[in-house]
Amino acid sequence: MFLMKNNLDENEWREKLGDKAFHVMRKGGTEAPFTGLYTDSFEEGDYHCRACGTLLFKSTHKFHSGCGWPAFDTAEAGAISYLRDTSFGMIRVETRCSNCDSHLGHIFEDGPAETTGKRYCINSICLEFKPNS
Repeated sequence: MFLMKNNLDENEWREKLGDKAFHVMRKGGTEAPFTGLYTDSFEEGDYHCRACGTLLFKSTHKFHSGCGWPAFDTAEAGAISYLRDTSFGMIRVETRCSNCDSHLGHIFEDGPAETTGKRYCINSICLEFKPNS
């Protein structure tokens, strides 16, 4: 069963996620580049939202971008919400889990031209990987 948006209060989210994931997923933070568990992982399987379990990405859409965070060229249909982000003097598109509204990262238009041209730049701490059996 998936959580619905905003059904937990701040303390419940912090308890569920832990301090680091709470900072990124509920407060819009980021993890340092090249430090995340899935940055250089290319096992076959699925990437789910750590907060609610929603399937976000398949490993077949993961690529090495050199940006320091896991990168995907395609998200699962309906899994991601997109918001304009003007923080830090930049104009970017923030990605959030469409089920629980947790911050995941950003999307850019500099991904592989031979596929979608998109680069979903996602914080590892927001993901739970489930390998193919």
